[in-house]
Amino acid sequence: MARYRGSVCRLCRREGEKLYLKGERCYTDKCAIERRAYPPGEHGQGRIKLSEYGLQLREKQKVRRIYGILEKQYGNYFAKAENMPGVTGENFLQLLERRLDNTVYRMGFATSRNEARQFVLHGHILVNGKKVNIPSYQVDVDDVIAVKDASRKGKRFKDVFEFNSEITTPDWLSVNLEKAEGKVVSLPTREDIDYPVEEHLIVEFYSR
Repeated sequence: MARYRGSVCRLCRREGEKLYLKGERCYTDKCAIERRAYPPGEHGQGRIKLSEYGLQLREKQKVRRIYGILEKQYGNYFAKAENMPGVTGENFLQLLERRLDNTVYRMGFATSRNEARQFVLHGHILVNGKKVNIPSYQVDVDDVIAVKDASRKGKRFKDVFEFNSEITTPDWLSVNLEKAEGKVVSLPTREDIDYPVEEHLIVEFYSR
């Protein structure tokens, strides 16, 4: 499976904000943004005025990197969102939020989306009692997502649950961390997106 293998801290620096790609490290003073809050590369500290296209591209790349999706799949999500009834930008974000790896992260079963993706791929996650190892699986209303009993007793999951013990769960999810189980109570809405994103710029990018 193709995936980005470079330094994820460079991605945060390139976008100029924390994308929370490394879990616990992002909350410490070891975070790359805290130490070098400018883009990587020889000209990173120079002043760069972005064009309209540049603003659209950066917004598109930022959201793609937050969810850890490669370019082709990202474009496929947008094409699907265009064919759905409603507002294209909101449909697009809803499809990204409904990915299983993102749902596992949002429920507090992982400290980052990348870690959630690994948990899914390695068979630690159940959907309605059945193992699902496809990170892009689209969850639906009334789906029950849980960590396998054998897995949740391991040290890594105990550490994750302790780290995430006080997280705020979005309204579209209901979670019981003690049981390592959660339920999709509704589809995510635009208000459930808790990071700054201007989806109209992404729509404009693909509408060129």
